Amino acid sequence: MKATAPQIGFDRFIELDWAATALRVRAGLSELQELIDLIDATHSGMAAKKKTRTVLNRLWLEPRPDLIEFAERGIRLYRDAPDTPIPALSWAMAITAYPFFGRVAEIVGRLTALQGDCTSVEVHRRMAEAYGEREGTRRMTNMVLQTQESWGAIERTENGKRLVRRPKLSIGEPKVVAWLVEACVRYARRPLAIASMDSNPVAYPFDFGRLLSYVLSNAAALELRSDSMSNQVVGLRGV
Repeated sequence: MKATAPQIGFDRFIELDWAATALRVRAGLSELQELIDLIDATHSGMAAKKKTRTVLNRLWLEPRPDLIEFAERGIRLYRDAPDTPIPALSWAMAITAYPFFGRVAEIVGRLTALQGDCTSVEVHRRMAEAYGEREGTRRMTNMVLQTQESWGAIERTENGKRLVRRPKLSIGEPKVVAWLVEACVRYARRPLAIASMDSNPVAYPFDFGRLLSYVLSNAAALELRSDSMSNQVVGLRGV
């Protein structure tokens, strides 16, 4: 049987303000009309509005069934601490709901790890290897890169030809740290080494801080284990 290319899904640029408003709507802190007005003000056609709304629905408003409980815990974190960084919360939902978004993030994180920047050509090449040499792959990769720029992760220079990693955002609240790590585990679909968690490329915009093992040991959804090499790893509890 011929293998099919992975679905893209994340096919629109999502401005941080739109994601933040969708989060507030889901948390009961804003009205849906506020989000509708934002989209109406920035989109000219009905098709464009519908596609953007579809991405925002899956991101926050109507998560797919297997992510509802995970999303609800993120909403509670935001309700309990409204000053929680919106980029961190939306990033966690994006990499779990949209593997394409996560793959772009992972590639950017790897390519910028040493020198702090890379070319967009390098990112497109790696994405084409995974998703095929299609115009849609290139266009949607650009959409994700534009989104990640809006969310404060990178700066695109030289007319978008070069990507520069911006300073990491420190996540101070332990419960948010644990939730974002859980998102990384869900994206990877396997336990992850705690020692390298802070340099995990898919979460390259964020600093998890110190005492990560202690923080994760108190997370009800996560479980600390040892792998075959006696390295401490973190996985989903019961999985």
